[in-house]
Amino acid sequence: MACGQWLKPINTTRNKTEDEVVEPLSPASRLFHAPQLNCCIIAMVGCKTMINVEVIKDGINQTMVKHPRISSKLVFHPKKHGKPVGWIRTKVNVDDHVIVPNLHSHINSPDKFVEDYVTNLTQTPMDLTKPLWEIHILNIKTKDANSIAIFRIHHSIGDGVSLMSLVLACTRKTSDPNAVPTFPTEDKKKKKLFENSSSFWLLSCFLWLWFALKMLWNTIVDLCFFLATMIFLKDTNTPVKASRGTEKGPKKFVYRILSLDDIKLVKNVMNVTINDVIVGITQAGLSRYLNRKYGESKGDQNVQQNHLPQHIRLRSTLLVNIRPTSKIQDLAEQMESNDPKRKWEWGNSIGYILLPFDIALRDDPLDYIRKAKTTIDKKKQSLEAVFTFICAEFILKALGLGVTATITHRALSNATLSFSNVVGPKEEISFYGHPMTFLAPSVYGHPHALTVHFQSYMDQMTLVLAVDQNVIPEPHRLCDDIEEFLAFAKEAAQKKKIFHI
Repeated sequence: MACGQWLKPINTTRNKTEDEVVEPLSPASRLFHAPQLNCCIIAMVGCKTMINVEVIKDGINQTMVKHPRISSKLVFHPKKHGKPVGWIRTKVNVDDHVIVPNLHSHINSPDKFVEDYVTNLTQTPMDLTKPLWEIHILNIKTKDANSIAIFRIHHSIGDGVSLMSLVLACTRKTSDPNAVPTFPTEDKKKKKLFENSSSFWLLSCFLWLWFALKMLWNTIVDLCFFLATMIFLKDTNTPVKASRGTEKGPKKFVYRILSLDDIKLVKNVMNVTINDVIVGITQAGLSRYLNRKYGESKGDQNVQQNHLPQHIRLRSTLLVNIRPTSKIQDLAEQMESNDPKRKWEWGNSIGYILLPFDIALRDDPLDYIRKAKTTIDKKKQSLEAVFTFICAEFILKALGLGVTATITHRALSNATLSFSNVVGPKEEISFYGHPMTFLAPSVYGHPHALTVHFQSYMDQMTLVLAVDQNVIPEPHRLCDDIEEFLAFAKEAAQKKKIFHI
């Protein structure tokens, strides 16, 4: 059921104490309460051991509930159709947020049970009279874990990167229970050409001017395409394109654990980024999946035959956090502190990027990665995300929430999928003393039938798909296709490496 169908005005008339201050919702947070964009973030956490519920509750009481957004509930305007207008601090009863369902002692397919449980969550509205987060504990053994914790957090609380940072700030290294997780960093060493010559400064000025002009041109082109997408430019109607109203339907979440070492091998051989590799193998997997679906519609089961229509337009929307994210160490220290005067950097400061996907059958699997790198490099030299954020804020102030939500929904609907990639800890971590085996986050409530999310953790990369099964009935086959193309890319990269040696 959509937010607009069940949200009723809540009377906020009461005697407030001096400490009760209503904090207004940010523009993006208001959008995430519009019926067309009522989004929640889901994160599945696999643990090595059975989860001690009381330990989890005690840990949450000592850390998470000290975060102002986690301990705040919505305030609704009593006259404007019950629209949310701000946040107000409240006392959190952790028992209301940690949910432990009664499970049968023998479940035939634990992994399918977890998938069905999460699907059911996507059709269960959150209780807006309390802080908008909850944790479901499933002490059930699956193929990858001995227990599962499922986080559900409303997107209005914060953007995906901020919320994942908050969750990870509640974890500690298994090797050092007092240390927060550490994350891999990119090697940003650059060659200094002509540093001691007089031509160095002239060359630097020329390169800076060239970069500025290229940035300006790419931004103008990207904004023109974004504007066209808001008005009329639609993606090709492929077998993964959402139908009308998909944002209100149930979503099925499936995941696959890939080898991060294999991804790094391809990255190093091709001298690209990890993001280039995962976009490349996603394009390849989608190409193979769509080719099979088009072949099946023609009654041809030969997957080697090219059944793809020419000139498929298929784009992904990427949400980009344009505000510096709080560091894990800072968040952990803030939650452990009892100082009410400490400032929290939080909210939803996000812009949108439209990323074209290359859908084609190619003989060389590395061609998908080369194509991905070319596309991503252009997007890096553009201010598309910044300007879409500024435009959204301007439209919201000038035309109101209804118009902004309609425009945003239309732009998203005209694209095909959502895509994201988040860097995770490089060593094993524990969630309140429970060692984690995997981390699988995603989102639902937006008008896409397919959301692709990659999350790194230790030496693995978790691929998470959130799908509308009315559109994509076999999400595990799409996982297979992406996983197989990673294997093909690894094999091709190894051959290339040997050839160059």
